[in-house]
Amino acid sequence: MLRISLQRCAQHDNGFGRVTRYFLRVKLTFLGTRGEIDASARRHRMHTSLLVSYRSANVIIDCGLDWLGKLKRVSPRAIVLTHAHPDHAWGLKQGTPCAVYPIKDRHVIKERKPTKICGITFEAFPVEHSILSPAVGYRVSAGRACIFYAPDLIFIHERSAALKGVQIYIGDGATVTRSFIRKRGRALIGHSPVRTQLTWCEKECVPRAIITHCGSEIVTGDEREISAKIRAMVAERRVDVGIAYDGMKVKL
Repeated sequence: MLRISLQRCAQHDNGFGRVTRYFLRVKLTFLGTRGEIDASARRHRMHTSLLVSYRSANVIIDCGLDWLGKLKRVSPRAIVLTHAHPDHAWGLKQGTPCAVYPIKDRHVIKERKPTKICGITFEAFPVEHSILSPAVGYRVSAGRACIFYAPDLIFIHERSAALKGVQIYIGDGATVTRSFIRKRGRALIGHSPVRTQLTWCEKECVPRAIITHCGSEIVTGDEREISAKIRAMVAERRVDVGIAYDGMKVKL
């Protein structure tokens, strides 16, 4: 769970002619961090899903097949989807009592149009990933906190606008250093490695990255070897980076 202190707050006179500020917080809970792979591990058991909490609202981003029948554990007020692949949307196969964005006949988030959901602003940016299941990444903001969430991608369209002023980039961990991009006709599908995503962060002055949607290289790999690769990338790019795991808690 990632907690970000915010400066959106109530004010009152404390009796000494001064104004006291009470800071609210956005909480991000990494409910799952596993990609669409058969392998799993104690730290990466559930399909990638992020819970965004602000004030009394809980909004989930993505709800893969692992979450089928388990939403009562979280009781979200809304669910936002990046795309319709099984590890991101099939947890909704039996329906859900809360609002879902963007699903036909439910709600639609238009690209590049900030949409407020339960007091949290989501702005969708198209990302390259799949032909049959077009995907987006979300710029998510509340108060003065701002993150960008894109768990499946090759690249971000309008990347500079998507990452401008972002405090934390949460990205795709399908592969750490090896390219996982394939060509179908003229289109590209697949995943960019963590190395490439950290280069984007450096270029756009994003100070921190958290990697989710972990593939086999992370889930079944040697933890010391993966950590060494990550440390080398951090030294090269001056971006603080860590790998998320189910139930991870980080406080800023």
